Amino acid sequence: MTQTPPRPEPVDADKDANAVERDETLAGHVQDEIAAEAAAIAALEAEKRELKDKLLRTLAEMENLRRRTEREIADARAYGITSFARDMLTAADNIRRAIETIPEDVRAQPDNPVKPFLEGIELTERDVLKTLERHGVRKIDPIDQKFDPNLHQAMFEVEDLSKPHGTVVQVIQSGFVISDRVLRPALVGVSKGGPKVPTGNGTDTDPTTGQ
Repeated sequence: MTQTPPRPEPVDADKDANAVERDETLAGHVQDEIAAEAAAIAALEAEKRELKDKLLRTLAEMENLRRRTEREIADARAYGITSFARDMLTAADNIRRAIETIPEDVRAQPDNPVKPFLEGIELTERDVLKTLERHGVRKIDPIDQKFDPNLHQAMFEVEDLSKPHGTVVQVIQSGFVISDRVLRPALVGVSKGGPKVPTGNGTDTDPTTGQ
């Protein structure tokens, strides 16, 4: 007796279609979640960059503020006595004028009756200048130096062929600097007629005019 082979079960097309749809839906959800997480990560990265940028700017501003404060404190220490120093220059000028009123021939006399008085005035002048120096105020002594328009003010010229053109040959009024700033330029007379001062490029210039 011949056996009949079993028949294959009929395929449920609707069932397979539903399974495929579920898989596609699940895959879509996964992709959406991945996209959402990627967007969240990108937003966090952008926020991190923004916060880092703000932090760096804040640190830079704080550093600039620190440097500016230190500079202002240093300037206050160095230049805080500027007005007082200018007033003291008048006293120093008067002391120098008092010394210069005594002629050289009188000073040279061995029995000079004003010698003790003169020595006292000169001592006072030295003390005044030392006190100013302790506070950063220094006297400019430009005799025989090249004229510098940043430190000196030329009042007249003197014919002198023995010195380079533009050499300071006379000081009418002493100049002073406070730290690295000019408190008062020296009023000077400069030589003319001598050889001009060579510059670094090999040309000769007039230091009083720069030409």
